[in-house]
Amino acid sequence: MDKLWPTLVIVAVVIVVFGAMWLGWRRRARRDSALQPAAIPRELGTIHLDTDLFYVATTEHAQPLERLAIRGLSFRGRAHVTVADSGVAIGVSGEPDVFIPAHVIDSVATANVTIDRVVESDGLVRLSWHITAGSGSGPLVDSYLRTIDPGDRAKLIAAVNIISPNATESEV
Repeated sequence: MDKLWPTLVIVAVVIVVFGAMWLGWRRRARRDSALQPAAIPRELGTIHLDTDLFYVATTEHAQPLERLAIRGLSFRGRAHVTVADSGVAIGVSGEPDVFIPAHVIDSVATANVTIDRVVESDGLVRLSWHITAGSGSGPLVDSYLRTIDPGDRAKLIAAVNIISPNATESEV
């Protein structure tokens, strides 16, 4: 009986913490529900790069610690990325595939920090793009990718620059 009350207090605290986390994620998902990636087209065109890597996060532009809850890009995981003439297709394991059209890509660069991930200098590839919000163009967001082979970083950046001549290679 002397251990019952401390156990109940700990269980209650754990329930409150998990409940707050669940409510916070629901609020974030509701806030970001208008932000939707484009549908993957039937024809991607010429494929410039097709590789497996790690998807890390998508955040508000220049705010690497503010995760967005976007369908298909909400959770970190292994991903397959295809860079083709029409844009970039990202398929995160367990999530619906996402497509970033070439004309909405703003810049591509390297980075070393984002939500829950700090890596060596230039260890992440940051893809900045305009997401669709409702019926029009939405805000600028940053998607962070981590290549498995460090040599693929330069290939990924070069492929994105080929498909999106408007993209600039910027520093973080």
